[in-house]
Amino acid sequence: MVIAGASGGANALWLTEWLTTGLALRPGNRVLDLGCGRAMSSIFLRREFGVQVWATDLWFSPSENLRRIRDAGVDDGVYPIHADARSLPFAADFFDAIVSIDSFPYYGTDEHYLNYLARFVKPGGAIGIAGAGLMSELEGQIPDSLKAWWEPAMSCLHSAAWWRRHWERTGILDIELADSMPEGWRLWLQWQVIVAPENHVEIHAVESNQGSWLGYVRAIGHRRPDAKLDEPIAAVPTKYIRLTRSKAELTLLIPGLVLGASGSWHFIR
Repeated sequence: MVIAGASGGANALWLTEWLTTGLALRPGNRVLDLGCGRAMSSIFLRREFGVQVWATDLWFSPSENLRRIRDAGVDDGVYPIHADARSLPFAADFFDAIVSIDSFPYYGTDEHYLNYLARFVKPGGAIGIAGAGLMSELEGQIPDSLKAWWEPAMSCLHSAAWWRRHWERTGILDIELADSMPEGWRLWLQWQVIVAPENHVEIHAVESNQGSWLGYVRAIGHRRPDAKLDEPIAAVPTKYIRLTRSKAELTLLIPGLVLGASGSWHFIR
């Protein structure tokens, strides 16, 4: 079932187990599993901790996930949702925790995203991520051991230290931990050999640098009760409304605006 449920370059169960060693989940807690893929992490969370999980993903079918959830016998507490990470259909302060397994870099590097996401977790609630990352930030040229595998989209991969700085400077979370998995590159390599043995380029990249650049990282923070979240822009008026102003009003409202002899407006400095 683990291989059948594989949906990416990492074993979701390994990463979820690692991440949850730093989370205090209790039976009945409401958990958002963001970017859940084929919901393997959601099933694990329900079985291991007795939490209610909203298994949310944009790319994978919620109907297929529901069948997988039913086969695992956890449809009483895992709810598949089809949604974009940037347009989530949940109420503010709804979740006790938010987790994201090997998907957060694809949307969470945005400077504004944490402010958006944090509103869905209760004050004091946890946000935790785990997935592929760098052991340290790349400076300058891409290392030779990564060149054949690297592509521009991989610039979303970052180190644990980068995630700590990225979150800390918002003032939204108290960071509990940000670290890398010891010898995580070996698990990455092992998993690729199992699920994608023909992926020689990635296998060679992971094997040749032996943890000097690639591995697994995680970060956990708790929403600060005093954090002030900017309200999202929910709607922008799309209908044009003509405002009639006299010439005198316009010149008062807009300094430097004058009406020329031809009847057109000009700015003067």
